[in-house]
Amino acid sequence: MYGEKKIQLKRVFGYSWGTSFVMVKIIGAGIFVAPAGVLKYCRMNVGLSLCVWAACSLLALMDALCSAEIGVTFPCSGAHYYFLLRCFGSCVSFLNLWTGLFLGAAVIASQALLLAQYSVQPFYPSCPVPGLPMRCLALAFLWVVGILSSRGVREVAWLQMASTALKMAILGLISVSGVVLLARGREENMASFRNAFQAEYPDASQLIQAVFQGYFAYSGGGCLTYIAGPVAVAWTHRVLPALAWVIPFGVSASLFSSLLMNVFQSSRVAYTAGREGQLPALFTMLNRHSSPFPSVLLLVTMASIAVVSMNLIDLINYLNFAVSIWTVLSMIGILKLRYQEPDLPRPYKVFLPFPLVTMAIGLCLVVIPLVKSPHMRYVYVCLFILSGLLFYVPFIYFKLKLVGFQKMTCYLQLLFNICIPDVSDEQMSEAETVKKK
Repeated sequence: MYGEKKIQLKRVFGYSWGTSFVMVKIIGAGIFVAPAGVLKYCRMNVGLSLCVWAACSLLALMDALCSAEIGVTFPCSGAHYYFLLRCFGSCVSFLNLWTGLFLGAAVIASQALLLAQYSVQPFYPSCPVPGLPMRCLALAFLWVVGILSSRGVREVAWLQMASTALKMAILGLISVSGVVLLARGREENMASFRNAFQAEYPDASQLIQAVFQGYFAYSGGGCLTYIAGPVAVAWTHRVLPALAWVIPFGVSASLFSSLLMNVFQSSRVAYTAGREGQLPALFTMLNRHSSPFPSVLLLVTMASIAVVSMNLIDLINYLNFAVSIWTVLSMIGILKLRYQEPDLPRPYKVFLPFPLVTMAIGLCLVVIPLVKSPHMRYVYVCLFILSGLLFYVPFIYFKLKLVGFQKMTCYLQLLFNICIPDVSDEQMSEAETVKKK
């Protein structure tokens, strides 16, 4: 289709690019805005909030090490999705895909709205940001990110490396400022630490909420929009008034790179699902830049709808604990494959207690809210996940085809100038390592 140029997903990430992508994923907006949420649900108990942060860091580390085993064992795009497909079959993997598409779009939309809010907030220093310009700017950011993601991997990688350096500089400024304030030994700076554990303690459900917020900050979820407005900006005005513009700029840069990373990552999952026959064949096609353009377009369109409708943004708060459900299933999958396929090539094997501990904590994050503070929203989440069966049974299990869908696929293929990719290094690696019995 494009002369001698091969159209395929290429392996172009080196150590530096891969490291910057991981850092971008972890250092999202949550690191700037989550501390207020953790402190709030810890009932302003400073000592307990620091313990929650330490516990969340260990949980995120164990989860990351478990994900590392999944990634190197299944070296293909959408490895987590493919891992669930391998462990539990097509039904569970489709429900994960179903949840991930909507949750991913909602998270991306919330990041776009938060990015727009921080971008225009310096122009409204003494009043709330108007809703209409914020939504319009969020839509503009979304489609710019969609265009960048459709241009291929290298452009995204260079931009991510630059934003990573900027974010590390901003975080360094915050850290150094905090150390300087502590070194000065002012009474107002030291009072909270002398009486760190003397405040009121939260109950179990509040503690779980604090863990949720701290953990999502470490994992780069960036979905803490309801506490994002005043936190970081107020800190700058109090500590570094001469540099009050730095934190909004830093959060904006952090959010833009995280937004780009989430679109880039989620579109690869949709591409893998299409290759496995769980999404239409259109989503397996690539453009001339070797980018899964239909997957990017689907994700950005869904996120744009969520930006326009604030009710869809609220889905984030209802689906947060669904991540823990899939975390538990992933840990069970690691243990299952360790037992059933001990000879499966694993360049890295996580220390066995780590998935056990992560699974236990994930179960606590699912069960404790149901027991301590039962709410219909948890039922809604379960019903939403299971609603994917309404599409799985007719279209995946029974393989029903819509009338005229083939013609529509051909038309969209010509319209978007996309084609089915050649066999890539990734697919050959997958054939050798993933499907090998």
